[in-house]
Amino acid sequence: MGNGAAQRDDGRPVLQGLDRRINELIAVLYPDERTRPGYTRLAKEIRDATGGTISGTYLWELATGKKRNITLAQLDVLAEFFGVPLEYFLNDEVYERVNSQMELAVALRNAKIRSIALRANGLPAASLDALLTMVTEARKLQNLQDGQPPEERPSPATGEEVRPA
Repeated sequence: MGNGAAQRDDGRPVLQGLDRRINELIAVLYPDERTRPGYTRLAKEIRDATGGTISGTYLWELATGKKRNITLAQLDVLAEFFGVPLEYFLNDEVYERVNSQMELAVALRNAKIRSIALRANGLPAASLDALLTMVTEARKLQNLQDGQPPEERPSPATGEEVRPA
């Protein structure tokens, strides 16, 4: 199904990839794994920020794929906390669109990327095309394809700065 939900034997939807989506959101919000809160602390932050109820154990079970039986109310709490639409968890197209926006936001955390983008602002189209060509060639030299990191690199959602070998 294109909406992110598979069908159970009884025809009711089952969320696919909920664990991955939750973990990607956590990684975007807390890019440094060393300072990332545990699930108990994160659940408290979610409760404090939204007023919704979710336990650390239940959040861990969702994030590890041990459980997928989540209510719309709980999904709504997660969506509110992470600043994504509820449909992020339910619809693959919305998920992809939001992830593209998050990728850009994560990239812009890097001061050098921000500086390049700001300095390029206002340049004529021909100059922007030349810069784009240079960046594309530099990515090829580093074995990076079309803005997508190679498999051995962390997800762009982590925001980690990685230098290829």
